[in-house]
Amino acid sequence: MTSTSTERKYYLPEGLPAPAPHIDDLGKEFWDGTREHELRVQFCESCQEFQWGPEWICYRCHSFDTLTYRTVEPRGTIFSWERVWYPTHPALQMGVPYLVALVELPHAGNIRMVGNLLGDPEQEVVIGSAVDAVFEDHDDSDPQYTLVHWRTV
Repeated sequence: MTSTSTERKYYLPEGLPAPAPHIDDLGKEFWDGTREHELRVQFCESCQEFQWGPEWICYRCHSFDTLTYRTVEPRGTIFSWERVWYPTHPALQMGVPYLVALVELPHAGNIRMVGNLLGDPEQEVVIGSAVDAVFEDHDDSDPQYTLVHWRTV
């Protein structure tokens, strides 16, 4: 990407398929939360542990019936990252490079979540840097949705 996110309406180029909950609605609560600018992650009431990505069964105690979602602080630290130079979708042809970060969420049991890292795509990225979630609304889409990106603090 040659321009900054402030010069465009959206961080990534238009033309990508809109993300949406799968028909089984496993991630629906996450996507509903993003529309409200909240970060919601799965939580097991039995073993009191967070998990990500959403599943029908708890990773730790294997409970089926006690998984809920909890709103967590939308802050984390960069655990790992990658600068993407090769487009994985035709719409990204003019959108490279861009940064993808694996963010560890200390307020959610240190689960890790992937997202785009905003700012200059050729910036220096430091493991352990603090990041805040940035919610990017796509109100002109049907259905409407909101993406979660990350910005260094």
